[in-house]
Amino acid sequence: MNIKLFIQRLEALHKPLADLYQTASILPWIPPDMLPQAFQELYSTSKMVQLAAEELYQQNEALKETQNLLETERQHYQDLFEYAPDGYLVTNPEGIIENANLTAAKLLNISRQFLIGKAMINFVCLEERQHFRHELNQLHHTDRTKELVIRLQQRHGEYFDAAFTVKVVRDQQTQAVHLLWLIRNIGDRQPTELQSAKNYSDLIENRPRYKHSKGENISLNNSVVWYICRGLVKLSTFSETGEEVLLGLAKTQMVFGSSMTSLSIYQATALSDVELVPIYASEILVTPKLSHTLLPKINQRLQQTESFLVISKKQLVEDRLNYLLELLKQEVGEQIESGTRFSVRFTHEDIASACGTTRVTITRLFGKLQQQGLITFDAKKHIILKNSEVRIQKSE
Repeated sequence: MNIKLFIQRLEALHKPLADLYQTASILPWIPPDMLPQAFQELYSTSKMVQLAAEELYQQNEALKETQNLLETERQHYQDLFEYAPDGYLVTNPEGIIENANLTAAKLLNISRQFLIGKAMINFVCLEERQHFRHELNQLHHTDRTKELVIRLQQRHGEYFDAAFTVKVVRDQQTQAVHLLWLIRNIGDRQPTELQSAKNYSDLIENRPRYKHSKGENISLNNSVVWYICRGLVKLSTFSETGEEVLLGLAKTQMVFGSSMTSLSIYQATALSDVELVPIYASEILVTPKLSHTLLPKINQRLQQTESFLVISKKQLVEDRLNYLLELLKQEVGEQIESGTRFSVRFTHEDIASACGTTRVTITRLFGKLQQQGLITFDAKKHIILKNSEVRIQKSE
């Protein structure tokens, strides 16, 4: 029933009751305290109902105002979803599309009304569908946001490379109920834009510079990624026995930071005079151009870390040293007339920590390499690899 009409009817009932009460109180044939008392109670009750109705009306108005505010806010977020510059999809755990914004429909070249209910795999090129199914199954077992690069096919056969960011939504029983997908077309950027994004000066322009002398420890902060303008930085941790373990080398135009590792102990040391600029993680998240610029550099660090991990898997110390010297040759080697010279000086302790052995062992193996004529040292104790391949004969 309409609240206003209900109150009007209560008010209309209230007046006859009041009149009836006045009439009953003066009629001579009715006991003086019978009807007046009954009407008094009825009148009081109707008054209470009227007050309750008025309170209900006020509450109803407040609810309507709240509903209008919620509807306005809902429309605001709906507009953000619809007109976002990136494509958004909501699917069930099997990848069936339940909702999509206009950008996603445009990317896939299909009307949104025909997009709903279709399987996402229909838009994945045939060569990558098996990989997509595997990644979709893996999503059910993780709560972490996942990044994927998949080649998609539009409705009329056009292909493009898409970067996906996927998040799993779970119910109270931790069952996956929805997948949230953000889609970006990474194949339609103009070459001039890519070139500009990779430009060295663009990345460091208008940023403060921090200088560290050789041997200094560099302070790390989870909110900052350091970009190296000049120099070489050693990244390391410590084992349970307190021995330093070399994790990687960050050189000019590479990035490093504690936010890029899950290790509780992580140390950065300048192996030469170093010049750095800070890039805040929050800035990377909201600046697509910056994130696109840094992604290859982060990937470079990841590949180097994997290369250092390979060292620990080799059983013989000789093999570890052989692999490490070849790796350092690629990372910090510079060609000179007599071979390849490492641009920074590594101590025997540095080499030992990377190889997971003792300084004494490395000293002995370096002596063997020198006897074989495979390495030498310059006046500043920098390692020089001869042009022939370094290969230590294994101990018997």
